[in-house]
Amino acid sequence: MQFANNSDLTIARLAPLLRRKKISPVELTRAFLARIERLNPGLNSFITVTAELALAQARKAEKEIACGDYRGALHGMPVCLKDLFYTKGIRTTAGSRILRNFVPDADAAVVERLYQAGAVLLGKTNLHEFAYGATNLNPHFGPTRNPWAAGYMTGGSSGGSAAAVTAGLAVASLGSDTGGSIRIPAAACGCVGFKPTYGRVPLCGVIPLAPSLDHAGPITRSVHDAALMLEAVAGADGCDPAGFGEPGECFTQDLKKGLAGLRIGVPRQYFFDRLQGKVRQNVLAAISILEQNGAECAEVDLRLTDGTAQLAGEITLAEALLFHWKWVKKRPNDYGEDLRLRLKEGIEISALTYLRAQEWRRAYTREFEGALEAVDLLAAPTLPVAAPKLEDQEVSLGRTRENVRLALLRLTRPGNLTGLPAISVPCGFTSEGLPSGLQLIGRRGDERTVLRAAYAYEQLTPWHEMFPPDME
Repeated sequence: MQFANNSDLTIARLAPLLRRKKISPVELTRAFLARIERLNPGLNSFITVTAELALAQARKAEKEIACGDYRGALHGMPVCLKDLFYTKGIRTTAGSRILRNFVPDADAAVVERLYQAGAVLLGKTNLHEFAYGATNLNPHFGPTRNPWAAGYMTGGSSGGSAAAVTAGLAVASLGSDTGGSIRIPAAACGCVGFKPTYGRVPLCGVIPLAPSLDHAGPITRSVHDAALMLEAVAGADGCDPAGFGEPGECFTQDLKKGLAGLRIGVPRQYFFDRLQGKVRQNVLAAISILEQNGAECAEVDLRLTDGTAQLAGEITLAEALLFHWKWVKKRPNDYGEDLRLRLKEGIEISALTYLRAQEWRRAYTREFEGALEAVDLLAAPTLPVAAPKLEDQEVSLGRTRENVRLALLRLTRPGNLTGLPAISVPCGFTSEGLPSGLQLIGRRGDERTVLRAAYAYEQLTPWHEMFPPDME
């Protein structure tokens, strides 16, 4: 099977063809498996490819659709998963040596829901070890390479998923986001990454990093696809105490309402400090497009944001150490160097430091939500830089330089501290041909407005139709 246009590799465009039996799930799955075989050696997106399972699921979906038992947009749709989600009978490594051969005996809640929707699992994708990092330079499975330029990072920790979706190795993926790990690689790779409100998507069966900051959400080629994926996996499941919402809730109904009447705040403080010039230009141009097409844009004040990096770092370290304690003590040399050193730092964090960080987090969240009382959304860059080179330790920001990891995390961590819904959509390219991302942050539980604004911007611009040239 050949695709007439690689930009057609979306759920929204393929689903009607599957439903009308113009293409078959088996034919579609084989086409994606062939792309994985051809392109994955250069990208290193996948840790495990589940070809036999995918074809069996595709044959089942084909029979069901032929009999008129069509389940919805994900029926027969080939997807992948960050290798952090439990998959029954399939190894779930978390990108680590420690769990290299771990095979769960049950599926994560969201995996069960994807299967119920009829999705076809192509495999498990590469990530920063235990999701604790932003580069996707994995010491055990190798780095994932950016589809736009092989010598550049994908960002992480869901970098394998973002690269796979951008390169057309899967229609969509699920990732996790503790400090930006869905949005960072989406911006760096030029696709859509959506972190829903904390608790919207259940985390039962997802290997944790920092439970009070962890989110799960979709990585897709379009905003419409992100909404469709969210419809399949969102809703409380009775396992996650923070869970809310009813399964099956519709998130596509407001997509096409446009920008008229939306009030969008632009937080110049912090979010527009220390940006690469072309990234700033692309994001400001995106905000101008929002304003020219009906949105009312105004600056908002967020004074407490400067301390968010330290807060997020302290909370993440303390909570991660709780999960890793037994291995840090007994198997420290099985960790990659960067993660081993970071976890050892966590041993020095006191209970008082952690509790104070949580107290400041609540104050910051109140300020952030206060800003959203006057506007419907906030618009900002997702990343201050384009994707760094694989070997970069620092990035240049005008006359200053910044550690790569800190730069990649700087603008996304506020979304995890507050738990508010946030999306990254492509908003242009640098002179090197690397993507930039526009980040939209909404009110708690208001995913529909975030998706509505993101979809409107997407439809006004060409970026979602662009495909890495070497992936054609």
